Amino acid sequence: MSDHPGPRTVSPVQLGAGDGGGWLSVTAGESGAAVFRSADAARYAKCVPATDSAGLKDERDRVAWLSERGVPGPRVLDWHSGDAGACLVTSAIPGVPADQVSAADLRDSWGRIADAVRELHEVPVWQCPFRRDLDAMVAMARDVVTRAAVNPEFLPVEQQHTPATELLARLTPQVARRRDQEAADMVVCHGDLCLPNIVLDPQTLNVSGFIDLGRLGLADRHADLALLLANARETWADEERARAADVAFAERYGIALDHDRLRFYLHLDPFTWG
Repeated sequence: MSDHPGPRTVSPVQLGAGDGGGWLSVTAGESGAAVFRSADAARYAKCVPATDSAGLKDERDRVAWLSERGVPGPRVLDWHSGDAGACLVTSAIPGVPADQVSAADLRDSWGRIADAVRELHEVPVWQCPFRRDLDAMVAMARDVVTRAAVNPEFLPVEQQHTPATELLARLTPQVARRRDQEAADMVVCHGDLCLPNIVLDPQTLNVSGFIDLGRLGLADRHADLALLLANARETWADEERARAADVAFAERYGIALDHDRLRFYLHLDPFTWG
């Protein structure tokens, strides 16, 4: 999902990350988060106000944990926390986000992306201390809907004029069944597995790493696959090619896709941002 500009931001320098003027602003992020790149492009810094420090600490812990599992991604280089806020400094992943390559290059890299996602999902569940399960997602969705904080741009076009309370109510009867499916098919999920969070080597089109790991945790694999396949459809020229890409991904990944489950998670995800 895209980040939302927050009410205020803090910089790495303000939070003690040093380097004087060596940080370049990249973008403002969700809930006041701001992202900076070092002048040598070797590091990224994500900074948040004090009210969001706990969430950034959770992201730091996830980045550190995954970097020890052999899955390509950033490493934690530094951490600063104080009254003004917190700043997480990580290594940069060389390459280009998968949403910025051509359709032809994405098609050529598609099998390698499937391999990388499978490797992430094959990290032993018992080793993962983080959860991103259905009950947590539903609780978050109810909170976002109650606060009327749903961003309609995150919804499918055909749902953008339907009240969020009604849309969430349509999903609620499925929760018990989806919970049982999750228990039988739980893996280490990225949590926001869309093309901008998959970095490719522009020369080889291999996956250089996964980024934006703040939502990583145990969940039904279809929660990840729903976002990735839906996001990739924006690159393919037409529905026929999109369906072919879904089939190719499933064959390479090694799964028979449950399209009802994919649809459920795709429709639930927009209510977990806000």
